[in-house]
Amino acid sequence: MRLPWRPSVLCTAPGKGSAAVPARLLSFVPASSTIDAHTLERLQTFVSRATKLFVMTGAGMSTESGIPDYRSEGVGLYARTDRRPMEHIEFIRSAKSRQRYWARNYMGWPQFSSHQPNSAHKSLQKWEERGKLHWLVTQNVDALHSKAGQKRLTELHGCTHRVMCLGCGAISPREALQRRFTALNPGWTAQAGGVAPDGDVFLEDEHVLHFRVPSCKDCGGILKPQVTFFGDTVNKATVQFVHERLEESDAVLVAGSSVQVYSGYRFLLAANDTKIPIAILNIGATRADHLAELKVSARCGEVLSII
Repeated sequence: MRLPWRPSVLCTAPGKGSAAVPARLLSFVPASSTIDAHTLERLQTFVSRATKLFVMTGAGMSTESGIPDYRSEGVGLYARTDRRPMEHIEFIRSAKSRQRYWARNYMGWPQFSSHQPNSAHKSLQKWEERGKLHWLVTQNVDALHSKAGQKRLTELHGCTHRVMCLGCGAISPREALQRRFTALNPGWTAQAGGVAPDGDVFLEDEHVLHFRVPSCKDCGGILKPQVTFFGDTVNKATVQFVHERLEESDAVLVAGSSVQVYSGYRFLLAANDTKIPIAILNIGATRADHLAELKVSARCGEVLSII
């Protein structure tokens, strides 16, 4: 039986919950209140009564690892800058856009690829080991769940650590492409700005004019990260696979996602249709709050490590 949804009441002053976050990451983590004991107990009960827990994660999982997100109020990319992520159609149609994208990505890759899982990622991996977590779907492309050792995992939007050829479909490691970039662009340097959520940095257009981009070694085709860019759609087989894992589950926990993108939201609609209970752990409002029996506004790392 589903419980009536009611919003959690958090009594402490905003921002105090951020005290445990390393100072270097504070610019990426939205302010939140410390979770109260009653709300924590309700979430613990929700998780403990599940025998096949389906978890969906978003960018709020990775901000505590030092990776900024897009939508967080005040600290997300959209709030801080007028920059917008690469659109799928722009990447496909424009060689100049691909040159700009890869130059920025090349500069940002060493830092982006060095990020490590935080306590939230590690907690979910332990849930899997204990048999609590049935399946995890992440909207993130940063490979942090894989680095934490998660096996029952679907990377819904792909992963920046893999590169695909749009011609022949060949998949290769992103690190291998980094070496090809370096070989093709000896001595190329540019002054980089801040790192964006998907790993690229901000460069002025004149800095990328002479940056050379390699083609597929096998067929000479266009190379693209194996990720779903904005404006593209998730592979139908992947969506079907996730729906099947959801149907096998008896509860859904959303962690660190505003669920604004339909590719993830659709699974919560499906869970609601089949009366699978939903809990949400996210700082700030989400698109699916009205579908949840429990909403907790707190950091993932603060909460998942203690429930």
